[in-house]
Amino acid sequence: MDALVKRLRPDWVFHLAALSSVADSWADPAATLINNVGAQANLLAAVARLVKQPRVLVVGSTDEYGQPSGRARALDEDTPLRPVTPYGVSKVAQDFLAFQYYLSLKLPVVRVRAFNHTGPRQSSHFAIPSFARQLALIELGRQRPALRVGNLDVRRDFTDVRDMVRAYRLAIEKGRPGAVYNLGSGRAVSLRRILASLMGMSRRPVPVRVDRALIRTVDPRTYICDAGRFRRATGWRPQIPLGDTLRDTLEYWRRVEAAS
Repeated sequence: MDALVKRLRPDWVFHLAALSSVADSWADPAATLINNVGAQANLLAAVARLVKQPRVLVVGSTDEYGQPSGRARALDEDTPLRPVTPYGVSKVAQDFLAFQYYLSLKLPVVRVRAFNHTGPRQSSHFAIPSFARQLALIELGRQRPALRVGNLDVRRDFTDVRDMVRAYRLAIEKGRPGAVYNLGSGRAVSLRRILASLMGMSRRPVPVRVDRALIRTVDPRTYICDAGRFRRATGWRPQIPLGDTLRDTLEYWRRVEAAS
C-alpha cells in the first residue's frame, strides 16, 4: 500500500473495499473484521505519510446502527451505534478508525454511512438483484417456476446506486473533514412491496416460496435515513425513482442470463 500511494500520489481516495456480506460475517467473523479493518488501517497509514495528504472518503453502512432502540424513526448521525452483526461491528471500527486519523493527524477524511442502495450490476447475493435474477432465469426456463425469498416484511431505505455514486462525489468534494453524513432517500419500503413491483414486470406468473435458509439470525425491522445534514451541506437528493431502479435491475439480469 505504501508503494502504491507513493506512485499514484492521489488527490482523492474513495475507500469502499470491504467484505460486505452480513451472512458471511456470521460464518467467518474474524475474516470480515481482519479484512475490513486491516485493509483500511493499511490505507490510512500509507496516505498519512504522503507530503500532500489526499482527501479520503470512508464509506460506512446502515448496519452500524444495528438495532435502534424505541419506535421506528428516521435515523440521524447522532443515533447511538448498536451493531448486531460482525459486519456491522467491522463498519463501526472502520468509521472510528477514520475519525481517529482525523483527530490524531488531521488527515482530511470524510465519513459517510450509506443506507441500502441497489441497481444494475449488484451481486445476486443481495435481495433485490436475487429477485431479479431469479425472475430472469425463470423466464428463460432455467429455474423451476418458484421464487425463493427470505423475510419480506423488513422495511429498508433504498437509493439507486447511481444516485449514491453522485453522493460520494459530492461528499469528497464538499464534505467537512472529520464529519460523518448519512446517505439515503428518507423513506422505507418493504421487500414485499419491492417483490410485488418486480413480479408485475415479469413475463410470466411466478409463485413465491419462503426459504428459511435465507432468513437472517438478526434482522432489524425498519431502517429510515435522515440525510438532512448531507442535504444541507451539498444540496444532494436522490433523483432516480425506485420503479426505474427495479426495472433497470431486472433488464440487466435478463441481458446477463440471456448471454450466458
